[in-house]
Amino acid sequence: MEDKRRCFSLSQNKFLQHWCVLFLSSLAILPLTQSFNYGKALSKSLLYFESQRSGRLPYNQRVTWRHHSGLTDGLEQGVDLVGGYYDAGDNVKFGLPMAFTITMLSWGVIEYGDEISSAGEYTHALEAIKWGTDYFIKAHTHPNVLWVEVGDGDTDHYCWQRPEDMTTSRQAYKVDEKNPGSEVAGETAAAMAAASIVFRKTNPHYSHLLLQHAEQLFEFGDKFRGKYDESVRVVKGYYPSVSGFKDELLWAALWLYKATDKEDYLRYALEKANEFGGITWAITEFSWDVKFPALQIIASMLLTEENHREMGFKLVFEQYRSKAEYYLCACLNKNNGSNVNRTPAGLLYIRQWNNMQYVTNAAFLLTVYSDYLRASNQRLRCDRGKVGPEEVLLFARSQADYILGANPMGMSYLVGYGSRYPQRMHHRGASIESYKENKGFIGCTQGYDYWYPRNDPNPNVVVGALVGGPDQMDRFSDDRKNFMQTEACTYNTASLVGVLAKLHGVEEDDGYLNTPLLASS
Repeated sequence: MEDKRRCFSLSQNKFLQHWCVLFLSSLAILPLTQSFNYGKALSKSLLYFESQRSGRLPYNQRVTWRHHSGLTDGLEQGVDLVGGYYDAGDNVKFGLPMAFTITMLSWGVIEYGDEISSAGEYTHALEAIKWGTDYFIKAHTHPNVLWVEVGDGDTDHYCWQRPEDMTTSRQAYKVDEKNPGSEVAGETAAAMAAASIVFRKTNPHYSHLLLQHAEQLFEFGDKFRGKYDESVRVVKGYYPSVSGFKDELLWAALWLYKATDKEDYLRYALEKANEFGGITWAITEFSWDVKFPALQIIASMLLTEENHREMGFKLVFEQYRSKAEYYLCACLNKNNGSNVNRTPAGLLYIRQWNNMQYVTNAAFLLTVYSDYLRASNQRLRCDRGKVGPEEVLLFARSQADYILGANPMGMSYLVGYGSRYPQRMHHRGASIESYKENKGFIGCTQGYDYWYPRNDPNPNVVVGALVGGPDQMDRFSDDRKNFMQTEACTYNTASLVGVLAKLHGVEEDDGYLNTPLLASS
């Protein structure tokens, strides 16, 4: 590993770095592949969500350094908003990223439930989803009312406190007919629709309840259209809606179609495809804000089904597919035009702050689409040639392997996995002595004065958290103050769950996953 690091210190030229790595590999100094236990990584990823729980923790809580918190959430507004997830290293509950987290967790279980079961993690996966959907049921207090935030990012960020000690504002914020929020209504509808598919066999009554809420929320978001960050302005500095709400409405319609098989929802996504940007936007980013690539992929995968070809929207399906291929080919560096940037060691790189979210989202979409290509006996059509399902999956695996330690730092960016991982995560609860060890109150400034600036490792390990990750040159600084790199978010890990499940399912296969991977291409 020291030899590989030397490649990246000798030159800032990516071409020279790449060939340095290949040269060392040819001398057997540096292996091109590393072996990882994807099943173990999957288990740790699902454990992470228990560290982020808000509310009254259950008897079977495995993360024992956490305790009950936020038990009066919603009380001032006369609603019960106890529960849900803290999004990252702070103590605010933001509805939009929380809903996206549950959508992606659910999608992972839908696609790879058997693989998750074989790893012994199916129950834990469903518990992680249900902790979110139980909260959404509470937050959806009326067909046209959705509570979308508890706490205030500004006041919360002035304090460094364990969630068990919170003294910051717990004001709750909602969207309704007069103050619309189509993004968060649409994403919550998508989350509940996707989760309804997950629970269809194991808990049909709950599945039906989720579907009722999903349909109401979609109708609310579509009928009363408006940007949620205009109605809930306190969210602007944290989770602003840059892409607008049209992608969430298309996204929700497609998930409702998958959950209900009602043609009206599919027709909505097809008829509004042009007006809402579904077949006009060619995007190289999929995130909690921008849903276009994922909805384009879902729509394009419907093209092979006979009943959809008879609907008279073949051209629209083809246009959805074209835009989906643009995103996938951009990740694979196969477009003639715009491609996703990569670090010298081959990690997809979108932007400086919390880049890993884009990596796991891309890896998940590539993984799902590789399965689709294999099942339909097709190849991905890119400007620079056609790409088979094996190559698509291999690249997705390369991103997962980088996360787990196949990188110049020799660092696992999945906390708790491997022998070397970030020790100073930007996370309030992790960085302060646990409530179990010290039930004494730790105040707002006390946390900042004593616990935040410490150079010691965090006393509590947030197992399964995926931190923001390295910079564009594969460099990483394990510093609590370095929030752009050391803070983790629920939606980072949510998409990784599905990827790890797929890789776990094939890791003992002697077939295509044993093909050597290059550091970059």
